[in-house]
Amino acid sequence: MKSGFVSLVGRPNAGKSTLLNRLVGEKLAIVSDKPQTTRNRILGVRNYPGAQVVYLDTPGIHRPLHRMNVRMVDAARDTLSQVDIVGLVVDASEKVGRGDRYVFDMIKGLDAPVFLILNKIDLIKKVRLLPLIDEFSKEGNFAEIVPVSASTGLNVDRLEQALIARLPEGEALYPEDYLTDQPERFMASEIVREKVLQFTHAEIPFSSAVMVDRFEEPIGPKGLLKLYCTIVVERESQKPIVVGRNGDMIKKIGTAAREELERFFQTKVYLDLHVRVKADWREDDRALGEFGVGRPEE
Repeated sequence: MKSGFVSLVGRPNAGKSTLLNRLVGEKLAIVSDKPQTTRNRILGVRNYPGAQVVYLDTPGIHRPLHRMNVRMVDAARDTLSQVDIVGLVVDASEKVGRGDRYVFDMIKGLDAPVFLILNKIDLIKKVRLLPLIDEFSKEGNFAEIVPVSASTGLNVDRLEQALIARLPEGEALYPEDYLTDQPERFMASEIVREKVLQFTHAEIPFSSAVMVDRFEEPIGPKGLLKLYCTIVVERESQKPIVVGRNGDMIKKIGTAAREELERFFQTKVYLDLHVRVKADWREDDRALGEFGVGRPEE
């Protein structure tokens, strides 16, 4: 039996969350085309024949501009010394820049083996792949370089085999039916936030958060899961954008979120959404603690 922890780290929008969902076989991390979507460390467990792998998705590593971003990057850094393998996820369709080298420098000298995971290879021509692998091999001392496409699943099985081969021997770390350490309230808030990211633009995705005020379990086989959530924004001018003309935007967000929540929880859902302004919450440690930014929910 083999078991161990694998941390997925990298720049924002490298595809870490899509890869986590692919590896675990369930949607645990929300996905968006907006940078810095992931704000917390998210754990997902996958059982294989003779092995259990605990995957950790982390916030994108970047130079932080707000207190919120500092906490996010700290959450990613903290996993580096706590895992058996570090999976550095890189967007293979983009040129190496200063942001990538910032991450390369961060992982130098780690005790754990580092796998370079070249993601999004479905977006590049096949003839570019070998030169790209050669180019990246000069950026660090990587235990493995594995090209994959998290969105299509291409070569992900090879990545899994390579990871399992390098894990230490040991008993399973979690029960066989264990999936994640994130509570249901966190998963619900993330699903709502994903829809805020999907339907809003400009500064709203970066300056919004979602709080679950009440989480009422369904009573009986036909009962409703009742969720009362608040979408938090930083400025008064942002509130009408989220609400929309005659409430059309918040209705759109609510409908899409409710459908996703019903798929996730496998039950009918009543969702009540409100919008609240909390000025400069991204610089407020107390507010960040309330929203669970940069750490697993307690």
